[in-house]
Amino acid sequence: MTNSLTCFKAYDVRGELGVNFDAEICYRIGRAFARTIRAKTVVVGRDARATSPELADSLCEGMIAEGVTVLDIGMAGTEEMYWATSFFEADGGIEITASHNPINYNGLKMVKSGSRPLDPETDLLAVKACAEAAEFGSVIPGGQRQDRVAEAKAAYVEKVISFVDVTNLRPLRIVVNSGNGAAGPTFDALAQALGEKTDAFEFIRLFHAPDSTFPNGIPNPLLPENHAPTRDAVLAHGADLGIAFDGDFDRCFFFDESGRFIAGEYIVGLLASVMLEKNPGASIVHDPRVVWNTKDLVRSKGGTAVQAKTGHAFVKQVMRKSDAVYGGEMSAHHYFRDFAYCDSGMIPWLVSCELMGRSGEPMSALLAERMAAYPSSGETNFTLQDPQSSIAAVLGHYEPLSLHKDETDGMSLEFDNWRFNLRASNTEPVVRLNVESSGDPDLVAIKLAEIKTLLNSA
Repeated sequence: MTNSLTCFKAYDVRGELGVNFDAEICYRIGRAFARTIRAKTVVVGRDARATSPELADSLCEGMIAEGVTVLDIGMAGTEEMYWATSFFEADGGIEITASHNPINYNGLKMVKSGSRPLDPETDLLAVKACAEAAEFGSVIPGGQRQDRVAEAKAAYVEKVISFVDVTNLRPLRIVVNSGNGAAGPTFDALAQALGEKTDAFEFIRLFHAPDSTFPNGIPNPLLPENHAPTRDAVLAHGADLGIAFDGDFDRCFFFDESGRFIAGEYIVGLLASVMLEKNPGASIVHDPRVVWNTKDLVRSKGGTAVQAKTGHAFVKQVMRKSDAVYGGEMSAHHYFRDFAYCDSGMIPWLVSCELMGRSGEPMSALLAERMAAYPSSGETNFTLQDPQSSIAAVLGHYEPLSLHKDETDGMSLEFDNWRFNLRASNTEPVVRLNVESSGDPDLVAIKLAEIKTLLNSA
């Protein structure tokens, strides 16, 4: 059997149910994954989607047929799978999740031993080729599926709490929007463990119970149309902070005490600063889209800023190479060296609360100076008929005037007091634009409008 599996994407597996992704495909991928990485033990977790249990069963059956011992951690976030893979010293880990994709989608996120990402150009392609060929032969005896839910959850909670000194925590009222995804039960386990150490936090839970129908919409807090419930709850309850998770809670989004949504690039700077206080002189990895605030903070704290291409595989690779203590992307992916170099949605809010406790300042005050010093546009997406021609028009206009050009990811051009990054999507006719300046929000708006005109006129 050889047929193209279009559910394989650049870094993971994601497909439309009944179209290019189903239980039979999961079985094949399970066997292919186990065979490709020569696995003896693999951690498997799943999100809250209705199809995830069935897909998990088929995935596990495929790996068991290859003689694998599957360590089943049940409903869990992607980061729980990451940590369990390292904690159990497993040969690999897989999370069944479609994160914030539409309800008729599902997918797989996969790692090797040590929670290392599969290399997109070698490991992932090898798994894909093996699954497409499906020439597996007879079943290998000895495979089994073990329930490791309780042990994995306890180890994960202990690890997350280890990132803070609980004596620094002060009373805070926090709105928690789990979006009816997988975050709720894990958050409760974390809150219970924290409650045994401190009574600092009061939590207002919103859309907390996992619900595969997603009655309050697909959990994607990055979208402006999804901000209102968290913002309104912060204001209604007089909360000090609002946090909102996506479906598999590997991303966490922040709202300050005024209900204002905080752009991801400022959280990257905040966490970089905190991690440098805990690890003086360390390296910090950032993506190329919006960089000036992070680079300035890292420099002022005595650290070293290291740039990586956007995407978890690239960030993790650069973090390991530079032994960086933290890596952040403006898309709300935050990576920690002491969390197996993996991204977490739970560690960022807890570390931020510790900073609020130590400083005695609200979130708005912690960020006000940085947001004024380096205003940014946020990422703007443009759907275009010919993205490359549109990008060429922009570069033809601005490149001769620029002081510095960087092609790490798309094209970044720098000028005296402003900068932009322009990237074309690999999967759709979309161009993504970010503009930032040194202390001039009006200039950001002017340049955003100029570039928009050039993109749309090409």
